[in-house]
Amino acid sequence: MPRCANCGFFSAEPFKFCAQCGAPAAVAPTDEQRKRVTVLFSDVIASTALGESLDPETLRRVLARYFETAKDVVERHGGTVEKFIGDAVMAVFGVPTLHEDDAWRAARAAAALRDAITALNNELASEYGTRLALRIGVNTGEVVTGTDERLATGDAVNLAARLEQAAAPNEILLGEDTLALVRHGVVAEPLEPLPVKGKQKPVSAWRLISVHGKSARERRLDVPMVGRSEE
Repeated sequence: MPRCANCGFFSAEPFKFCAQCGAPAAVAPTDEQRKRVTVLFSDVIASTALGESLDPETLRRVLARYFETAKDVVERHGGTVEKFIGDAVMAVFGVPTLHEDDAWRAARAAAALRDAITALNNELASEYGTRLALRIGVNTGEVVTGTDERLATGDAVNLAARLEQAAAPNEILLGEDTLALVRHGVVAEPLEPLPVKGKQKPVSAWRLISVHGKSARERRLDVPMVGRSEE
C-alpha cells in the first residue's frame, strides 16, 4: 500500500500526486525499517470521574477539543499523531519524515501542549464547567516503522507510555535518551529512578520544567575562527 512521504497518507492505489497533501510522487517505501524516533504520550487524568460528571455528548465534545488541540500542537512541531487511545494521544517525531532534532521538537511540543491546555481549560470552564489535567511522557529510542498498522513499534514506545503513567498532573517526564539530546535547550530536574512494569531495573526520568531558546544544540563561543582574518 503506497504511503506519502510528506504527510503519511496511505492510498489503496499508486499515485503521482498525494490525494491528501498534493505532494508529487511522494511515495515512501513500505518495507519495515529501524528508526530512532521520539515518542510522546499524553493522557487526561481522572477521565472516568470526568465521564461521571458530564453527559456523554458533552464529554465527547470536551475530548474532541482536547484531541484537536493536541493534534494541532504535534503537527505544528513536525510530529505525527499515530492514534487516539481512549483519552490518550500517541505521537511520533521522526515518522514519516526523520529530522535531526526530533527529540527537541517533541520536548517543545510537550511544553506547548501543556500551555495550550491551560488556555483550553479557560474555554472549557466557561462552556462546560470543567477542566482537564494532563500527564505527558516523552522517550527516544529505536523502533520498527513501515507497517500499515502502526507508525512505530518497540520498547521505546512502551517506555514513553510508562513515563506518562508515572507523571503527576500537568507534569512532563523525559526519558534518559531524550534528555541527552535536548539538555542544552531545556530546564529539567532529575527524579528518583522509577520502577516500571516490564523493566528489571528502575528507569531514569527527568521532570521538564521549561524549554528555552530555538535549539537544543550547545552554543560554543570559544572555537577559533580559521581563514577569516579580514572579517
